[in-house]
Amino acid sequence: MIAIVDYGAGNLNSVKKAFDFLGADVVVTDRREIVENADKIVLPGVGHFSSLQTLSRTGLWDALLQAAFAGKPFLGICLGMQWLFEGSAECNDITGAGIFTGRCRQFPAAMKSPHVGWNSLAIQPGSRLLRGVAQESFVYYTHSFYAPVVEATAATSEYGLPFAGAVERGNIFGVQFHPEKSGDVGLAILKNFCEV
Repeated sequence: MIAIVDYGAGNLNSVKKAFDFLGADVVVTDRREIVENADKIVLPGVGHFSSLQTLSRTGLWDALLQAAFAGKPFLGICLGMQWLFEGSAECNDITGAGIFTGRCRQFPAAMKSPHVGWNSLAIQPGSRLLRGVAQESFVYYTHSFYAPVVEATAATSEYGLPFAGAVERGNIFGVQFHPEKSGDVGLAILKNFCEV
C-alpha cells in the first residue's frame, strides 16, 4: 500500500488519481500509524515551505524519516522534494529533513517567478525512477524556489540556471516537477516508483 501524506499542503486529489489510474493500492492519510505501516510513501506539496511545520506538530516528521531510513521507497513531489534538503530561503526558521545537502533558493530576480509550465529533463544514467524516460522529455513545473544540483541529482532542468529536477539515493526519490500533471511521462515515472 502506498500512503500519500496529507499535511494540508498537497495536490492530493491529482496525485491519488494518477496512482489510481496505474492500478496502485493507495490511500491519502494524515495518520502516523498508516504511514508507518505503508509499503511506500509519497510526500506531495504545493505552497510555502513553512507549511512543512505541520509534519512536526502531527508526529509525521519522525514517521517519515524512520520509514525512509528503514528502506521504504519514498517519493517527495515539489515541496515534498524540497523537504528532503537542509532547508529553504523561503522560510529560514524551518529546517528540512537534511537527507540531501544544500538549501533551496529563489530563482534569480531576472527570471519570471514562479517558473510555471513545461520544461525538459537532462537525465543522468542509471536512475531507477526515470528508467525508460527519454532524454529531454518534458515535465510540468510550478515553483518559485529550486533545489541545488547535488551528487544525488538524477535529472536537471534549466530556468535561468540549472537546478535539480529529480534526486535519487537508494530508496529515496524526489521530483521538483509534478508527475501527476506531466502526462504519459509523469505516469511512467510514477509507475517506476510503484515498481521499485
